[in-house]
Amino acid sequence: MLERVIETRRRDIGGFEVARALPASALRMVGPFIFLDHMGPATFAPGHGMDVRPHPHIGLATVTYLFAGEVFHRDSIGVAQSIRPGEVNWMTAGAGIVHSERSASDVRRDGGPLHGMQSWVALPVEQEERAPSFTHHGSSELPELSERGVSARLIAGSAYGLKSPVSTYSPLFYLHVDLIAGAAFSLPNEHEERAIYIVEGSLEHDGRIYESGRLLVFQTGEATVKAPVSSRVMLLGGAPVGDRFIWWNLVSSRKDRIRQGKDDWAAGKFRLPPGDDQEFIPAPDSPPLP
Repeated sequence: MLERVIETRRRDIGGFEVARALPASALRMVGPFIFLDHMGPATFAPGHGMDVRPHPHIGLATVTYLFAGEVFHRDSIGVAQSIRPGEVNWMTAGAGIVHSERSASDVRRDGGPLHGMQSWVALPVEQEERAPSFTHHGSSELPELSERGVSARLIAGSAYGLKSPVSTYSPLFYLHVDLIAGAAFSLPNEHEERAIYIVEGSLEHDGRIYESGRLLVFQTGEATVKAPVSSRVMLLGGAPVGDRFIWWNLVSSRKDRIRQGKDDWAAGKFRLPPGDDQEFIPAPDSPPLP
């Protein structure tokens, strides 16, 4: 039932490396998930930290989830919010939003770890131009299950009879799963498209071992995996929302909307986040617009 295996590519953002699983040349999306970055793990020396300067988004929702460390989010609708391990920041860009992600001053002073996931969820066509919004949910708000060496937290959507309080706009699931050595689990089979990203450790499926940094994409139907060693994975997927164009940080079902977003950013028509409006990331010269 394994359809394909995608290996991540390393990228530098804001002074540290990420492993990018989506989009890939072999696969653009899994369900509505159009972007998946594994941030770190990194350890900042005292006086250093994460600095992702203000930048725009349209047509998507960003989902931030941490295993270690802390990130401070600011956006153009006035939200200023820290996120810590086990919590979720869900930012709906819709018609347009600008945000920054940095290490808070006390975290930067002392240094320390940063490890987590950043994903983008493409919005359904009828929701692409909705008003931007932001929600934060603490770890105690997210449903959990634990059985036979498998511990899972449902970040968003629905799976295994659980439903997350995070508001979403199309059918999806997104889970953080920890497994002890020898533990096995089956993927939720109520969703059309499904994938597992191996954060740490390894997984065995159909007699083969897959190491960390791989995205395993499965066909519909029953599928079971086992952890040969203690492992950490992310489960994601859902119903497709249709083809999307992606350019830099802009996502849309329409090419002209991408071009408009680029022009609006260049013309300074996006508002910058209050409290972090002294710099921004310029739009890149490449790749070419769709």
